[in-house]
This record gives sequence, C-alpha cells and structure tokens, in this order.
Amino acid sequence: MPASELRQQAPAAQPHPQPHRQSDYEREEEEFVWTQIKAEARRDAESEPALASFLYSTVLSHSSLARSISFHLGNKLCSSTMLSTLLYDLFLNAFSSDHELRAATVADLRAARARDPACVSFSHCLLNYKGFLACQAQRVAHKLWNQSRQPLALALQSRISDVFAVDIHPAAKIGKGVLFDHATGVVVGETAVIGNNVSILHHVTLGGTGKAGGDRHPKIRDGVLIGAGATILGNVNIGEGAKIGAGSVVLIDVPPRTTAVGNPARLVGGKEKPKEHEEVPGESMDHTSFISEWSGYII
Repeated sequence: MPASELRQQAPAAQPHPQPHRQSDYEREEEEFVWTQIKAEARRDAESEPALASFLYSTVLSHSSLARSISFHLGNKLCSSTMLSTLLYDLFLNAFSSDHELRAATVADLRAARARDPACVSFSHCLLNYKGFLACQAQRVAHKLWNQSRQPLALALQSRISDVFAVDIHPAAKIGKGVLFDHATGVVVGETAVIGNNVSILHHVTLGGTGKAGGDRHPKIRDGVLIGAGATILGNVNIGEGAKIGAGSVVLIDVPPRTTAVGNPARLVGGKEKPKEHEEVPGESMDHTSFISEWSGYII
C-alpha cells in the first residue's frame, strides 16, 4: 500500500491534554503559608534553643514548602534499606512538579489550623501531625500508583503504616482540605474515595465487606465528618455534609446532611436542601448536635 494511503488511513494524532496551571490564588496561598511556617519556626527556635537545630534542618534551611516537606517526610519514612536521600528525591520530584499536590498540602495545613483547637501553628502541623504527614505521603504514593509504579507505591504505603500507624492504600483518592485528626489506626481501602473538606478522627475504617474484588470501598463526599472509631464498610455512599457518629458501624448509604449513629447505624435528621451558610460538619467538627434529635439517647 502506498505511503500516501497509509497516511490517509492513520488516525489523526490526538493533542495531549494541557496540564492545569497554578493559579495566582494557589501561588499566593502557598507563599503565605510558607512565610508563616518560616516565621513560626524562627520564633520557636529563639524561644526553645533545644529545637533550633531541628527547626533549621527541617524548615529554615529550605527555600520552599516542597523542599521542607520532602526533607521531613524522607527522614520520617527512611529505613536501613530505603535511604532518606532516595525518599527526599522522590518526594521533591513529586511536589515540585505538581502544583495541585502542593495546593492539597496547603489546604490540609489550613484545615488542621482551622478545625483543630490543639493545632497552635502551621509549623506544628507540618512537623508533628502524623495524620497530616501520612496524608501527604499517601498523595505521593497515589501519584506513583497512577504512573504504574505500583511496587514503589506499595512499599511507601508499608512504611507509612509502620511509622504513622495509618494505612491508606495508594490507589485511594483523597481530596483537598482533609483533616486526619490524631489518625492512629485509620484504615482506608483501595477503591475508597474521600472528598474535599472531610474530617476523619482516629480508628476509622473505610473498608470492604469480604474478599471480593472490584469497587468495594466507601465513597465519602465533600464536607463529611467521621467520628472516632467509626467503621464504614462496602461500596456505600456517604452524602455531602453527612455526619457519622463515633463508634458507628455503617453498611448502607447515608443521604446528604444526615447523621448516622449506632451499631448498626441508624439515620437521624436529614435535610433535602442545605440552608444558606449552613455549617459543614467536616469543617465545624460538631460531634454532638444530633443528640437532641435521637430519641433513643439516654443520659
């Protein structure tokens, strides 16, 4: 067949999708938070000389948030066979090349500062909050998973679990502005999805119901609050702005702006349409407002 005919039969080349550029707002947010972190680190180094060396090596010696968090995660997650320098390069390549990854980190820092009264500064969260650190490391593992580097992503998951006691599968999808408060014992399965502005406390499980494969884990929509020790199993949908009470076991869909409490969970309240300026549970962190609506609650 002549080359001209081959060219005519060949499918037209598809343009590569253009990556989203970092917006001015995202750039300003990142610069503001990083400036705050450095100022806080300088203040703490001056007031507590015992921390000066630590704060210099993790924050003050770095030129950007990406370099600081990459260095800190590399040192946290390294082992005798997985060197900190290797992990630093891995994290830095991910953060420096992906502004959406950095935007998620900034949103998570803001979430912790706004929602957790024990969080005294951005730098405190960056350096000491294992839920925050586990989430950022998982974001990098998720990026590796999507690049078909599954063995490395799974090895990173194992180290995150060992070091932080937080086990999130690298294939799980996590939105922005997510708070893992305390985070000890959190388990998130492979096909789970966590939306934006979600708050999850310690010992929460987003798991499957057996050994069946496929899409088998919960989908947590925007603005959800999940209390300590809650267990959500199966491919169920937790609607936007819903609230899962501490210790609840949820096996069914929870409608938007509804509270689920108990074992097995029962549904309380619920609103078809949110009111203007109505609070978002994942942001307000209000765990007890449902009690007046739950007739079975006894003091």
